[in-house]
Amino acid sequence: MIRHSLLALFSFTVAHGAFAATAPVVSDSEVTSRHFEAIRADPEQLLPFLRAFPKGSDLHNHLVGAVYAEHMLDWAARDQLCVNPETGAIGPARCTPGIRGTREGVPAQAIMGDAALYDREIDALSMRDFVPTATDRSGHDHFFGTFDRFMPATFMHNADMLADALNQAGYDHVKYVELMISPQLMPVAGLGTATQIAGVADLGAAIDGFSSRVAPMIRGARDETDTMEHGARALMRCGTPDATPGCGVSVRYLYQTVRTMPPGMVLAQLTFAYGLVQADPRFVGINIVAPEDNPVAMRDYTLHMQMFRMLSARAPEVRLSLHAGELAEGLVAPEGMRDHIRQAVEIAGARRIGHGVDIMQERDPYGLMAEMAKRRVMVEINLTSNDEILGVKGAAHPLMSYRAHDVPVALSTDDEGVSRSNLTSEYIRAAQTYSLSYEDFRDLSRNGLEYAFVPGDSVWSSVRPYRVVAACSGVSAGIAPQDGACRDLMAHSEKARLQWGLEGDFARFEHAVATGAAPRD
Repeated sequence: MIRHSLLALFSFTVAHGAFAATAPVVSDSEVTSRHFEAIRADPEQLLPFLRAFPKGSDLHNHLVGAVYAEHMLDWAARDQLCVNPETGAIGPARCTPGIRGTREGVPAQAIMGDAALYDREIDALSMRDFVPTATDRSGHDHFFGTFDRFMPATFMHNADMLADALNQAGYDHVKYVELMISPQLMPVAGLGTATQIAGVADLGAAIDGFSSRVAPMIRGARDETDTMEHGARALMRCGTPDATPGCGVSVRYLYQTVRTMPPGMVLAQLTFAYGLVQADPRFVGINIVAPEDNPVAMRDYTLHMQMFRMLSARAPEVRLSLHAGELAEGLVAPEGMRDHIRQAVEIAGARRIGHGVDIMQERDPYGLMAEMAKRRVMVEINLTSNDEILGVKGAAHPLMSYRAHDVPVALSTDDEGVSRSNLTSEYIRAAQTYSLSYEDFRDLSRNGLEYAFVPGDSVWSSVRPYRVVAACSGVSAGIAPQDGACRDLMAHSEKARLQWGLEGDFARFEHAVATGAAPRD
């Protein structure tokens, strides 16, 4: 849909065309870059520009945290669940029909009919309008507390959640997402309840024991994922004239394991996760989640990294994107911030790091960043959640330090529903906070696909700067090659097809800006 308000936004370029006969030819990319600089301080114009801007991927996105509270409450009402009006927690049991409500439970439908209760509930289930109180003292605690409050509303709505996340990505012009999900989590973790892990010496035998027992759960996880995907496609009306934007977004999954359980339960999850990634190509990697400052997560951090190391020695093809360095000064003791990122890189062998906020607190941070640059370990940057959870933003955030030391980075959302954000707002925050050019943003977008775990060879021979492989050097950006080596590359590489499609999106976006036509919102 072409929005008339956007036509005015880009109208300055029309004058450019009047002088084309005498002025030097200026590329669409150059015109777009100039326009970006002209509007970057104007939020009203920057929003539609960056919403339409093509974004390669969102690689750090927890599906259960991606859904807005309004949708959670709507599902709770449909499922006749109760809500505790004091805490905002949605209960797992149905309310008795006709119940008037008590302190312990008010029908969710009644909450939706009361404007004051409704607003309080949305605030309780998200970071909207968060203000510390004596019983809810920090953004960190409120953020992580929302999950327990809304989780019961999600139990029957995996397909709805997936459709929500993909539609938001489609609206933000994102080509590819890697969503963190945990099918079969509790049965799998339960395998390790009686397993005692005192140290590295206990890992091998425990892994062997778990490996022989996870096959039924792998089948269960695949079935769950099938049901979720089929349901989401139906909700999005994919394949029909009424298809929603999410149908055009490619999706893969990272199996997320929980780090706050006893070691045996964590190892059971990891063993299962490696098996699932090997069995189902939709699962392209593994992550480990939950608050990094949790005392169990802190105590067992090195042991967890050693678990990854041993499992990766058995299955080196399985790729890891690990939460590491989601810490800030004062949150834990100083020694707790000295080596988490380093261990994730050097012991576990992570290909990507989620957050990486406390890099300058690590031992030899410059040496570590040099190592990450050499290994091309990418950092998933989550500006909004780092501000809301850790209070780290602006110049205190390491985004520009990573860039200065040639560590690849890409912007991502983390938990966009809880944070009340989306990938467009992450780009806007970056544009308004840091001295990043249009070309920098284009490369951030390209990074998202270059370092994605989607299979296949890259269309790029170099990323510093980005240069296309020789096979495709004579082919117009985004145009499907009809024959030759470039066609062969596209035929055999999903990654290359996505990357080439992104280049076509850039070409169309920049041409729309340069000609005064509004990019599709």
